[in-house]
Order: sequence, then structure tokens, then C-alpha cells
Amino acid sequence: MTSRWTTSNIPDQTGKTIIVTGANSGLGEATANALAAHGARVILACRDTDKGAAAAKKMNGDVTVRELDVADLDSVRSFADQTGQVDVLINNAGVMATPEQRTADGFELQLGTNYLGHFALTGLLLPHITERVVMVSSLAHIIGRIDYDDPNWRTRSYRRWPAYGQSKLADLMFSYELHRRLQASGSTLRSIAVHPGLARTALHTHTDSVQSGLIAALTSVGQNSARGALPSLFAATAPDAASGHYYGPSGPGEIRGYPRPAFSTPASRNVQAAAALWDLSETLTDVHFLTPIPAGTESVPVGGAATGREKASWLTAGAVLGAAVLTVALRRSRR
Repeated sequence: MTSRWTTSNIPDQTGKTIIVTGANSGLGEATANALAAHGARVILACRDTDKGAAAAKKMNGDVTVRELDVADLDSVRSFADQTGQVDVLINNAGVMATPEQRTADGFELQLGTNYLGHFALTGLLLPHITERVVMVSSLAHIIGRIDYDDPNWRTRSYRRWPAYGQSKLADLMFSYELHRRLQASGSTLRSIAVHPGLARTALHTHTDSVQSGLIAALTSVGQNSARGALPSLFAATAPDAASGHYYGPSGPGEIRGYPRPAFSTPASRNVQAAAALWDLSETLTDVHFLTPIPAGTESVPVGGAATGREKASWLTAGAVLGAAVLTVALRRSRR
């Protein structure tokens, strides 16, 4: 792949239909804008259609705004029922580190929005998708742990960052497992995961003021939305974007830079855990698709273990994040 892949490397997308969830702002808006500029028919799938329309007015190309609230399975089903053939689905919508809240279906808000809604949307649209499914995960998947007994934080004391990490780990596990099941079924569809590094977006506005300050400090060392969208754009359009892979920024700690293969944790690549998560997701959403992988095919490779360079990058990322947290703490102590 090109070492400095940018929007100038996007192939002509004329004739393709691409859905981007959460496309009214931030990474989703930047992603949709670039795709439309390269000829794609882009569907901005947004909870707030007024904001979606405002974003669409700033884009050049064939752009349509449609209502979709991934935190409401009725909305997901309605959207899927009214959707025809799609070339690429980009599951981008998300919230981060929110106070404890519930979706329309009673799911913990972050798990329901970031993961379960997109799991259901993918399953319902899969018969109509011709090329790729792109799942937007996060650096925060590294802190994620899936609690199969209490995924929606009903009996545990709620903690917003572990909840966010769980939702983003689920995204990555789902992308890998979708790849395995597509491969086993003989499908040529690609399932690709990405993360934006640390991107300066309005995602932190979903949380309270204290958390917003912390997140703003963290993302200040990152990159803008246009650069943060590059991994999504690479996964959605590049001929050499490989199914079963995970892409993120190339710089130290994968915080910023150009798209390249990213590090994912052993937990994200656990085949048995991914199968259990899939079963749990089908039970929670009542959306069932793709049969389990036949015995003997579980070794279909996905992702990659950490290299020495990647481990060093993660140490760098930890140091940067720690410094940002310390900076916020010192500023508050001086008030």
C-alpha cells in the first residue's frame, strides 16, 4: 500500500452507492464529503436529519440524507427495509464516555449505539451489499473487556470508559468474525476494521463537562477530522484494502498519520470469544445472519500480533495519553 495514502489516492467512485452512518459531523461528515467528491452516491444515515441536511449542503456531489438512529432497532429495521443495493456500508456513528443511559431497546447507550445497532444494520443489509463492510473501532479497544453475563451494565457499577472500551472491542471482534464467516460461506465481500487515531471531533460533546475537558486535551495531540477519516476512506475504496484486516494511522502510537495496518489485541482476535459475542448479539437484537463457521475452519487468519515497532508505538501512545491526563489534572489543581 502507498506509504502516504491520502484522498488523492481514492479511485473514481462513480456508480457506487455508499452508506455512512453518523455522517452529519466529524469523521462521518469528512468521510462522506470525500466519497461524494470522488463520484459516489453517498447516503448520509443520520439520527438528526436537520444536521444531516446542513452537512449535505457543504458537500459537492450526489448526497442523500436519510433518518437512521442506530440506538433504536425499530429505526434500524425501517432504514434497512427501505434500502436497495449498496456497494459499501461504513459503520461510523458512535458516542464516547457518556454518563449511564439506555437506548430505546434498553441497551447500555455506548454498546447499543457503537456496536449492537451496527451489528443489526449489517445483518439486515448484508444481502444487498456488493463490496465491503467497514467497521470503525478505536484505540480504546485495548482497554475493552466483554462481560457476557452483564454486557449492558445492569448489575455492575457503571464505568463510562470501560463501557466505551467494551463497545469498541466488540466492533473489532465483530469485523474479524464477519470476515471469517464470509470467507467460510464463499462470499467475496470484504469486512474491514479501522480506527482514526486521536481525532479532533465533537464526539466528546455527548459527555459531561469534566469528561469533555479531558477528551479535548487528549485529542489536542491528534489530527483533524479529514485526516482521521483516511483509514475509513482507505478501507472503503482502496483496491488493496484487505478483508479481515485493521487499519489506523501510521505515526507513533497510531495517534496520527497515514493509513497502514494497525495493531489489535489478542482479545480482539480470540475466535471462541468472537463466536460467543456473535451469538449474544443475535439474541439481543433478534437479527440472525451467516451460520457459524464449520469445524476445522477457525484458523482463517485475521489481524496481526504486535511487532516490536507496534509495541513501542503503544508505549508512545500511553505516554502521550498519560501526559495529557496529567496536564488536565494540573490545570484543575491550579483553579
